[in-house]
Amino acid sequence: MDRLRTMSVFVAVAEEAGFSTAARRLNMSPPSVTRAVSELEQRLGAKLLHRTTRSVRLTDAGQRYLADCRRILGEIEEVDRHAAGIHATPRGTVTVTASVLFGRMVMAPILLDLLDRYPEISLTTTFVDRVVHLIDEGVDVAIRIADLPDSSLSAVRVGSVRRVLCASPKYLDTRSRPETPAGLAGHETIDFVNMTPGGEWAFEKSGKTQRFRPRSRLRVNSADAAIAAALRGRGITRVLSYMIAPQLAAGTLELVLDDFAPPAVPVHVVHKEPDRTSARIRAVVDHLVEHLRTGSALDHDCGTG
Repeated sequence: MDRLRTMSVFVAVAEEAGFSTAARRLNMSPPSVTRAVSELEQRLGAKLLHRTTRSVRLTDAGQRYLADCRRILGEIEEVDRHAAGIHATPRGTVTVTASVLFGRMVMAPILLDLLDRYPEISLTTTFVDRVVHLIDEGVDVAIRIADLPDSSLSAVRVGSVRRVLCASPKYLDTRSRPETPAGLAGHETIDFVNMTPGGEWAFEKSGKTQRFRPRSRLRVNSADAAIAAALRGRGITRVLSYMIAPQLAAGTLELVLDDFAPPAVPVHVVHKEPDRTSARIRAVVDHLVEHLRTGSALDHDCGTG
């Protein structure tokens, strides 16, 4: 049996924790599986598995060899997919991450369209309000709303969002509308802590930066809570522009101090296959880029680099 085939057999035995179950998975006879692993151990001069009548467990050498086999076999499979290039049918599972609210408001309908477009692709979503490490956490594609540091990841800019202040018309009718950031001192504020780096709200106008430190009776860690409080007339809050697009359209929230908004925040589609992109990852990335660049959730005056 050739070397790659014996590696595949060993991986199956390790993952199934048994020779008979591995044989069924590989459509081989149990004696053939046993013989392949024995030949592999003999060639390596190392014991890879502890065998008893009830269990099969990896030795320390077996654990190390299993990790190497998975990596090598995965790279070979990826090379084959890459060789097929654009002619390969996108298939397989892709894991996508974004923040919770962006995932619910923006990503969900785009990803449902993707499933219709590519019947052989399956999706797993991880919508969380933290930065997900793509390689360590096994995630394929991410939406990053931030300035990106240099990294080995591949990123495509699809637009931008703005950091905006908002409040309900009811609240603004009962208080004088602030004309400068300093005027916020006389107002109730709702501190969405994700939007308050260093505990301050930054503003910019005519190239000059101003800062305000909200002294809020209500501090929340989710955009949904901040928006709900603002809708109830509890004060002024800061969120990202896409988060309140429906409320602005309906007139239930209004922008405050929009002339002092800081620079827009770029939005990127990021993936971890910069050198040799598989058909499934390329299909997902291209679909996201296409829809995010043409959709209404983002501002599109930032170029397409």
